[in-house]
Amino acid sequence: MQPAGASILKRAPFIRLLLPLMAGIILQWHQQLPVLMIITVLVSAGIFSVALFLLPLFKKYQSGWLAGLFISLVFASFGALLVRTQDIRNNPDWLGNHYEPGQLMVLSLQEDPVQKKKSYKAVASVRWIKQGDTLKKITGDVIIYFQKDTVITNYKYGQQLIIQKELQPIKNSGNPGAFDYKRFCLFEDITHQVYLKSNEFVVLPDKDTRWFKEFLINTRQKVINILRRNIKGEKETGLAEALLIGYKDDLDKNLVQAYTRTGVVHVIAISGLHLGMIYLILVSLLKPLKKNKKSKWLVPIIIISFLWLFSLLAGAQPSVLRSALMFTCIVLGENLSRKTSIYNTLALSAFILLCINPFYLWDVGFQLSYAAVLSIVIFMQPVYKSIYIKNKLLDGFWKLNSVTISAQILTLPVSVYHFHQFPNLFLLSNFVTVPLSGLILYGEILLCALSFMPIAANAIGNILTVLIKLMNGYIEKIDAIPFSLWDGLQISLTQAALMVVIIAAASYWLFYKNKKAFTISCLGLMLFFLLHAMSYYHAKNQEKLIIYNVPGYPAIDFIKGQKAFFTGHEALLRDEFIHNFHLKPSRTYNRINEAMYDISQHHSNKFFEYGNKKILLVNSGIKNLDTTFRLPVDLMIISGKPYLDMDIILKAFSIRQIVMDGSVPAYAIERWKPFLDHQKIPYHSVAEKGAFEVNPN
Repeated sequence: MQPAGASILKRAPFIRLLLPLMAGIILQWHQQLPVLMIITVLVSAGIFSVALFLLPLFKKYQSGWLAGLFISLVFASFGALLVRTQDIRNNPDWLGNHYEPGQLMVLSLQEDPVQKKKSYKAVASVRWIKQGDTLKKITGDVIIYFQKDTVITNYKYGQQLIIQKELQPIKNSGNPGAFDYKRFCLFEDITHQVYLKSNEFVVLPDKDTRWFKEFLINTRQKVINILRRNIKGEKETGLAEALLIGYKDDLDKNLVQAYTRTGVVHVIAISGLHLGMIYLILVSLLKPLKKNKKSKWLVPIIIISFLWLFSLLAGAQPSVLRSALMFTCIVLGENLSRKTSIYNTLALSAFILLCINPFYLWDVGFQLSYAAVLSIVIFMQPVYKSIYIKNKLLDGFWKLNSVTISAQILTLPVSVYHFHQFPNLFLLSNFVTVPLSGLILYGEILLCALSFMPIAANAIGNILTVLIKLMNGYIEKIDAIPFSLWDGLQISLTQAALMVVIIAAASYWLFYKNKKAFTISCLGLMLFFLLHAMSYYHAKNQEKLIIYNVPGYPAIDFIKGQKAFFTGHEALLRDEFIHNFHLKPSRTYNRINEAMYDISQHHSNKFFEYGNKKILLVNSGIKNLDTTFRLPVDLMIISGKPYLDMDIILKAFSIRQIVMDGSVPAYAIERWKPFLDHQKIPYHSVAEKGAFEVNPN
């Protein structure tokens, strides 16, 4: 009997090409191999592959493994070359290679500015920089934050600006466990940002647009206007926009967290679920054309065109592009009367996507989409057949839940690794939201189709408002149940990989009664828990002080074992979003299960000892210092906007290290830097260098 794995590889040859491509992408990102080496391996492996192919049949059979090795090297080096060429930092015309502060730049807006809490935000491409008397054409994107009082209502996609304001490189917060925002932006070719006041830029009369992109943006805006006009309520409108076209700027943050915690965030994120529903509508509507031989060929063209148009309108996100590619393969396969393997379809779509953009490999949505579809393909039928139900209605409900359960199996390692949580009540939440969101999606498409009829559009909008409000309310009630979420889960990348191995081996054992697979799953489980125990042992014995990088706020954690004592601004306790964004990732990373808070520490200067460290916390001017004896200080933490005479302070204290937290203004730091450099005192600004962490012993 042929092993199942070998059978899958035989039916899905693109898996053999996809795996080395992924390996090459990962290797190049982490090792940054020189381009000459990559091309040498690519050409050499290609020549050897062709040479082996030209051998006599018997020799070719004997050297089959060698041919496989060289072909793998070809695609691995091709993956490395993709990363090398698509990393904008390797482009000779990248702005980072030419830009110097003070230069004039011409920028072109790549989107309409979006209103944020304190500014308007837009992504812009840098087209030209002035070098001497000439203009240098360059490439690279920046994020522009326009001051809130700036009148930008007429600024749209393609608007060109001239600025001279200094660009700031995009940086990470440096807080432990924090999201790698710098890498996320780099994958989008964005490396710098700038904050502009109304008098810091000049608007050019000419626009820099591409007709197709302008068409998509205008169409997208028309859809948004239809939804805003007919659907009542901010929460309801924001969710409707996200559900239909993936527009997330109006989404309520707390509502997004509720959908995430209950395991139905895929409803908000445009995915295969949405394209699948649209695909079914198109198939039903185009049935009459399929009956006619002359018009039969139009069906795949219409379906594929509409799916891709919808995908582009939805922002061309990796999840929707993956779904569009997969359905394209399915449509072509059906119309060519060929049965294709779903594994090969998935591998082919992933291969094409990674060729378009190798950085999709790090996209969480990309990972979850493929994990979910693959999990459904493998486990849906075994899960569904595990319980026999005679009643057709109940059987239909069980089938829906079988899809939900099976999708969770392979997405579990991915979601736990990235989000550190597991929705315990995902069955209850999916049971209602999946069919209800489908009904809402169909209703929104109907609303857009009948938007020219105000009475009909208003009636449909009212119904959709009620349905969305019902769905939101249901999710919020599920989220409010105390045990609805298993939070604070922390696993390493090695443990996530082990989880995949355990699931694969255990499944192989259950499906094929293979004893070796059972042994592998048990060994993997033992190693997983060994690593887990080691991480807990380390957490139990840890002791550290962390000064967080929270813009505008002081925030310090004193960690001992799995307990944290926090001192800082009360806003970090009141605002759940700020707390979850800045403090929670670090607490999860360090396995903190108990936190105590004292905000009074930052209301006055304080001198204290923590472990073997003598710490001076300063957040106001220091007066009447005794300079007769220099008190030793291991760490001086400056907070807020204190007026400090550094010369007097250094006469009173012997300071080994100075740290300025996130609440210290930039101008104060710049004022102190020359003096500290002259005195050769090490200093650390969390705003510039990220969070500061030190062991007190």
